[in-house]
Amino acid sequence: MPPDPSSVTDDPASLARRVADGDLSAVSAALNRIDDDRPANREAVLALLDALEGGRHGARIGVTGAPGSGKSTLLDALVSRLHTEGRSVGILAVDPSSQRTGGALLGDRMRLGSAAREAGVFLRSLAARDQLGGLSEITGASLDVLSAAFDLVFVETVGVGQSEAGVTDLVETLIFVAQPASGDLIQFMKAGILEWPDIFFVNKSDLGGRAERTVAELRAGLTLGHRRDPGFEPPVLAGSARDGVGIDELIAAIDAHQAYLKASGQGGIRRREGRIARARTAIVWRYGRFGLARLGGEGVIEARVDAHPGVSIERIIHDLGREIEHAFATPSGD
Repeated sequence: MPPDPSSVTDDPASLARRVADGDLSAVSAALNRIDDDRPANREAVLALLDALEGGRHGARIGVTGAPGSGKSTLLDALVSRLHTEGRSVGILAVDPSSQRTGGALLGDRMRLGSAAREAGVFLRSLAARDQLGGLSEITGASLDVLSAAFDLVFVETVGVGQSEAGVTDLVETLIFVAQPASGDLIQFMKAGILEWPDIFFVNKSDLGGRAERTVAELRAGLTLGHRRDPGFEPPVLAGSARDGVGIDELIAAIDAHQAYLKASGQGGIRRREGRIARARTAIVWRYGRFGLARLGGEGVIEARVDAHPGVSIERIIHDLGREIEHAFATPSGD
């Protein structure tokens, strides 16, 4: 008989081991631990994240796009297909308006369909908590937990056109879901949003000519703008999540991009850049740019991240924050 989850939640090392084994009750307990922001709980959270940092890291994949593009339907189709392949999947769904649902396991979001109720699929909804970009600070730590437990972790953003740059700090592969003839593409191009995705998927291809025009517009737009990675040409795919069309091709594109990241070394580069960006964002969010300046600037963050590759970024953020608070408490010139 497996141990009672409540018997190990006070032991970060044991909880981390069970998370790494894919124990769903342990994953839920770990996420609940992270969500407990009481000061007395902080060290236990950091110890848990430190223990997970040295383990495996499943593929982190962002799914973004305008509201109504069919992101949730596409996720459901992807999860269903991946489940049949024997791959474990976790999902973080960021909700811009509702409060956290309490971390319910399976069926946490009603708009995800049958795949969210299949065995081996873990779904967590997070409120955006009023942070710009649609991603709360807790999203990163939650993703660290899921990445330690599952082969693939999907992050569905709020789809308001502001979260693309933010989610790139957390994921390795970013999928942009486009809706045919929505009128959003021109605005996205002007805003530079299309520079970030690694894969484009035009959903609702059953709309025929409108979908074909959207594919053509995307491909043309990609030739005009800058790409996040000049060494990789983002594929533009089309399909229908509702009908299951194009899902196999999308999975193949995800796998191909993950293989590219590993072979080219870009995966390690993105991970480092993401850790630095997460620390910088957290420091500025908590202490402002004046606090960052009192720390010594962004170079201090980069040096600290590079010096401690096996330490969780939350631990690094915590330690940097204490240094800033000490600097604030010390009169200038002392």
